[in-house]
Amino acid sequence: MQNEEFGILHSAFYLLHSSFMAIADLRREYGLTGMRRGDLEVDPIAQFRKWFDQASGTRASGRVRKFFIRLYKRLLLASGSEPLDLTAMTLATVDQQGRPSARVVLLKGVDQRGFIFFTNYESRKGRELAGNPQAALVFYWPDQERQVCTAGEVSQLLPAESDAYFRSRPRGSRLAAWASEQSTTVKDRAALEEKWKHVEARYAGQEIPRPPFWGGYLMSPARIEFWQGRPNRLHDRFRYTRQPDKTWLIERLSP
Repeated sequence: MQNEEFGILHSAFYLLHSSFMAIADLRREYGLTGMRRGDLEVDPIAQFRKWFDQASGTRASGRVRKFFIRLYKRLLLASGSEPLDLTAMTLATVDQQGRPSARVVLLKGVDQRGFIFFTNYESRKGRELAGNPQAALVFYWPDQERQVCTAGEVSQLLPAESDAYFRSRPRGSRLAAWASEQSTTVKDRAALEEKWKHVEARYAGQEIPRPPFWGGYLMSPARIEFWQGRPNRLHDRFRYTRQPDKTWLIERLSP
């Protein structure tokens, strides 16, 4: 029996070790394009818009790059894979004890002020932002071999701006904003759906107002980094840092 138990443990350890090795052996080479200082816009928001347009296919720089982007997207469609959501971004916040948390939210606007997203003010991220308004955002676009990392101060949008966006949401999403006490525990799925139905009945045939606990945030970047994958892990990285006179210092970083 001891030999059998030893054999089982040995097999389990081997499988566990093999799985870790498999993960460690997963590698991807980058080589789609490079990034030079002269390629960058003076303003990082303009640079972000350019990259976003290229990722969405609105703009492509260079015929070779455009060809490979089209080929990649066709392969995705042929395999049945959905294109990535370009507006998805990781939002990192910290609580008052300095403990970090992160989640994916959706970008809903970008202008000269910064990056805009919406959520429940009473959610975990909302509470953490109330206690510490400093946060970071990360965009990752693998088909472009690019990521954008930005950090800065977050503030709530004016109510009128949140109202305008809330009215643009599908009716079901507006009802969900009322029904969900985001980040709190819920008994089960049935209880959540029952609350949604209650809210639906409450506003039947009526305009749904924006909940006072739900609205928009603006992240005003203090720094923005643009990362372009390159062969042999010698990636291109450029960081914009806001200066006291509101201009931007651009520096190349080691990969």
